[in-house]
Amino acid sequence: MSLSSNENKCTVTVVGGGNSAHVLIPFLSASGHKVNLLTRKPKNWQKVITCELQRPSKKKEMITYGNVNHPSAEVIQTVKGSCEKISSDPADVIPDADVIVLCMPVHQYRAALNRMAPYINRSKKEVFVGTVYGQAGFNWMVHEVERNYRLENVVTFAIGLIPWICRTMKYGELGANYGTKVMNVAAVTPRNRFDRLKEIFFDDITVRWHGMGEFYQACSFLSLTLSVDNQIIHPCRCYGLWKRYGGKWATEDEIPFFYKDFDDVSAECMMRLDADYSKVRDAVRKAFPERKFNFMLDYLTLERVTHNSKHANIKDSFKNSQQLALIKTPTVKLDDGTYGLNTDGRFFTDDIPYGVLIARWVGQEFGVETPFIDEIIEWAGSLRGEHFLRDGKIDLEYCLRDIGKTGIPPAYGITDVQQILD
Repeated sequence: MSLSSNENKCTVTVVGGGNSAHVLIPFLSASGHKVNLLTRKPKNWQKVITCELQRPSKKKEMITYGNVNHPSAEVIQTVKGSCEKISSDPADVIPDADVIVLCMPVHQYRAALNRMAPYINRSKKEVFVGTVYGQAGFNWMVHEVERNYRLENVVTFAIGLIPWICRTMKYGELGANYGTKVMNVAAVTPRNRFDRLKEIFFDDITVRWHGMGEFYQACSFLSLTLSVDNQIIHPCRCYGLWKRYGGKWATEDEIPFFYKDFDDVSAECMMRLDADYSKVRDAVRKAFPERKFNFMLDYLTLERVTHNSKHANIKDSFKNSQQLALIKTPTVKLDDGTYGLNTDGRFFTDDIPYGVLIARWVGQEFGVETPFIDEIIEWAGSLRGEHFLRDGKIDLEYCLRDIGKTGIPPAYGITDVQQILD
């Protein structure tokens, strides 16, 4: 492994203002790359962005950034980086880009790709277009815009899991990074461009700053689509909190931490959901025996591989994690002054229609029964007035009614399960 040299410095356009953008911008800029930002809120961003590498503090008090309270933490290192251009207009920041990376909720990927596709520079030999989080068949989305806009120089990539645990402390100005995974996985097509992307991008967002977190290549985007953990963790933890507490708390102090307070109810939900996913993964392996699918793993195995952990069970993997200890349960203050689960957040808008529902479609096409996947989908739908299933099957008419409503393969014109591989 070697860190990128001067000849490997390039122009990177970060798209979106999610948590990971507050890490990528400082890391890439401080590594010598030119960084631009495409955001709907350009006036809310500072020219210089700071990322604090943190670890949990032994102190129990809360600290406030803006209007948000966060648990106190010890700052290990501070990394600062600048944006050359900050704009809401893709014409300002996309044409120069050698690498374009999305940092936003998964359900926004498709719209963002279509918005920026006309401005991708066709005169460049290649432009890398990717995301920091590879849920939901990112390759299906990129191939759709390649067809629609006749793009022939795009290299698609998706990182399996966000490389670090991170949070926005002050939007457009300050981010917190709680550490990287021991190893990271990414899918790239064409496959032979992985090494080049590693030279110019991957190493500068992990190894340079953490001394670990090297990237390895997945054999297929489908490995990421059916393995990345948020779509399994988030719905199950939310469902567990709903089952145990009714998803509602009288005061902010009563709200459990999302991971540190992980309980048996949530762990049981995760075991059942991951068991359904495993049946779907097994069906995929049987259908495509020529692929190794080395990184298409169950939750606990994936956690052990990426974190080099030895946790014996799901609950311990969360309760004993220093990286995850500071993350709070996403809630909103209700009209009666109590606090309830935020059902409009990405745990519901991403992880159901662009996560669990995709596994449900693949399982359905291969004749795999997934009873707990169905239970999760129907529970989440009941909270949001959504009806993805009908008569024991995916309701295609409902799921395809609006562009971007779901991420199942038919949304991109893929109706034959044999065509889901890149």
